[in-house]
Formats: sequence, C-alpha cells, structure tokens
Amino acid sequence: MPATTTAPVPALELEVRGGDLVAVSFGAMASPCELLLPATDRDAALSLGAIVAGEARRIETKFSRYREDGVVAAILASRGDPRGIEVDAETASLIDFARDCYELSDGLFDITSGVLRRAWKFDGSARVPDPATVASLLPLVGFDKLRWESPRLYLPAGMELDFGGIGKEYAVDRAFEKLARSRDAPFLVNFGGDLRANRPTARGPWQVGVERPDAEGRAAMILELERGALATSGDARRYVLKDGVRYGHILDPRTGWSVRDAPRSVTVAAASCTEAGLLSTLAMLKGSGAEAFLEGQDVIHWVLR
Repeated sequence: MPATTTAPVPALELEVRGGDLVAVSFGAMASPCELLLPATDRDAALSLGAIVAGEARRIETKFSRYREDGVVAAILASRGDPRGIEVDAETASLIDFARDCYELSDGLFDITSGVLRRAWKFDGSARVPDPATVASLLPLVGFDKLRWESPRLYLPAGMELDFGGIGKEYAVDRAFEKLARSRDAPFLVNFGGDLRANRPTARGPWQVGVERPDAEGRAAMILELERGALATSGDARRYVLKDGVRYGHILDPRTGWSVRDAPRSVTVAAASCTEAGLLSTLAMLKGSGAEAFLEGQDVIHWVLR
C-alpha cells in the first residue's frame, strides 16, 4: 500500500469583501482557492480557513500526478508488475467511482486518458500533434484494460492513471464536509470556480460569477446559489489554436482528439461538487449534444458557446 504524506497548510490571506463577507484565500491544485464566510473575527476566519486549506493540500499531495511521494507515483511504479498494488480505502473509492463513470459514459470519461498528454500540449500555441503520434498512444488508453480487484490494482506497462478530472471537485466536497462537521453558520468553499455552499447568508443567496470564456476575469452571468454545488468545465485557458481551429483540452479518449463542436463552457448545479463536475465534463465530451445530454439528466445548467 502506498505510503501517505503530511502536507503543510498553504499560506492564508484574509480579505474583507463588501463589508459583510470575509474571504480566506490560498493556492492549491494550480488554482486560486477560498473560503467565504459572513464577517467574523480574524482568528476565527483563519482557523476555519486552515481546515479547508489543509484538506485541499492533503488531497493534492496524495493524488497529484506531479508528486513523487503520492499515490499516483506509487501506482505508476507498479506498472507491469503481475502482483499489482494494494491501495488504501480512499483511493479505492475513487477508482470505483472512476470505473462507474467509465461504464456509464460508454468510455467517454476515462482516468487512463492522461497518457495523451505525451502528444498534446495545451499551451495556447499552434502545435497540433501528428495523427500518428496520437494513434500510437490509444492502445494505452482504456479503463477496461486495467485489472481492478479492490483494493488491488494491476496497471499494464505504459499506462497511466490521472485523477485530475475528478480531484478538484472531490477536494471541494471533502473540505466542505470536514468544515460542516464543525460549523452550522453559512460558508462557501470555492476551488478555482468549482464550489459548494451549505446555506444562504443573512442577506440572501451567494452571488457567483461565471467567467466569459473569451474574457478572463469578466463574468458572463451572475448566478444565485443558496446551497449545493456548482462546477464549470471549459477551454478558456487550455487549448491549441491552428489555422483558425481551436482544439480544447478535453479529449475524447476513444479517438485521442479534441471533441468537435464542444461548448466553450458548461456550468452545472448539483448536490455535490463531484456530481456537478462529472456532469459538466460529460456535457463537454458530448460536443454538439451537450444541451440535450444535460436536459436528459434533469439538472440545472448553463451552456456558453
């Protein structure tokens, strides 16, 4: 079983907003993160912020593909080993969830598709990979090629696992649940635009801006959220642009190529951030069928094209 590591709590910053809210901000998972609270004293706000930031950093440390001391590194080190690797209960639950997503989406949602990063660099450049390079990676993609006998995982040589498609939303839910056990008053956890609130403030619903895909920092709409979660998927920052064609970072794992006719942005409301994130990503993967898919799921949603 992979060893666990203890991560330091990120540096916290406190900001008063609008006179009746305070934000405890920090960086984690390559995103700006914050805890929003009705105005309270500095020490109390920072103490609550430390709970949220600590959980965010714990999950990032454990599941990031960029760390050499986390679960993903241990799994990758076991590739090709016929004995496989035994994972802890939390990791097993995430793999179970990923398997269910893969099966329910007919292979569209696949945590083994991260290997396609060897071909794609979504840095805003015009570098589109050679089709032969993409095709050469497809034999290494497919959850059905794994052997998952919980809690033991057998990962074939050359394949990868990447929890990035569910990690941030999962971290929001875990931080939310941890804070909810010690606080009944209103709060909102926001990790890079994926967020969850427990109840409205005394002045009413939380005001949430959804960013315009073509104008960073400018809101396309303002949503009102009383409780529950919102998650947004889109291609505003990670893309390739060549000959007027935009290739977004959300790839169809069955082809290795960007989804054609995908929306620029999809926002979904759900009870949990994990559910909202899954549905927004699946909608992007549906391309021109995004709206029809979301209407079929009977969820509140907003699609920007």
